[in-house]
Order: sequence, then C-alpha cells, then structure tokens
Amino acid sequence: MLYLPRLFVYHCEALPNGELSEKLKLMEYRLAKYIMTPSMVSAYITGTLLILTPGLILWSFGWIHVKLALVLGLSAVHGFLLKYVKIFAQDQNNRPQKFFRILNEVPTVLMILIVIMVIVKPF
Repeated sequence: MLYLPRLFVYHCEALPNGELSEKLKLMEYRLAKYIMTPSMVSAYITGTLLILTPGLILWSFGWIHVKLALVLGLSAVHGFLLKYVKIFAQDQNNRPQKFFRILNEVPTVLMILIVIMVIVKPF
C-alpha cells in the first residue's frame, strides 16, 4: 500500500499503451494481487484470532475501538487503490500526479496511528 500510489504517480507520466505504461500496469497488478491483498487477508485473520483469544478482554479499552476504525479506514484505502489499478489498466485515469502524491501519504499516516494505538494504548 505504501508503494502502489507511487507507481500511480509514475503512471501519470507514461504515455497510454506505451512500453512504460504497460510495464507499470503489470507491476501495479502484481503488487495488488500477490502482495497487498494476501497481506490484508492475513492481517484480518490474525487480528480476528487475537480478538477471539480466550482470556483477553480487549473490548473494554477505548484504544481497540480506535484501532479497528483505523484498520477499516486502511481497508477502504486498499479498495480505493484496487479501483485505480483497474482504471490505469484501462488507460482511463483522469487524476493528476498531485492527487496520487497526497494519496501516497494516507496509508502511512493510518499505519502510524494504528501502531501508536497498539503500543501506547492512550485510553
């Protein structure tokens, strides 16, 4: 998720159906299908197993609710990025580079906040 928006920035510069564009399409597809999506699925599975661990009473703490909301936000970003993989694959992008440069920071900020919730447990 940290690299895909950067690929989109490069893709904005590429000529449609050009050599660079086709290479970026392949890279974006492989990154999304073989790395991002399996990682998200494994995070959901392990997170669910952790929450269901007998003896852990996580729901009484406020930080877990914030963390789960941030994880859902990260999942929404994941879906949004997958949408743009398809848009770029069809050479139908109409967003400027600046949009993807800003989007590149969103997963980073969400992940930092998630880690803070888990490590610091502020409430």
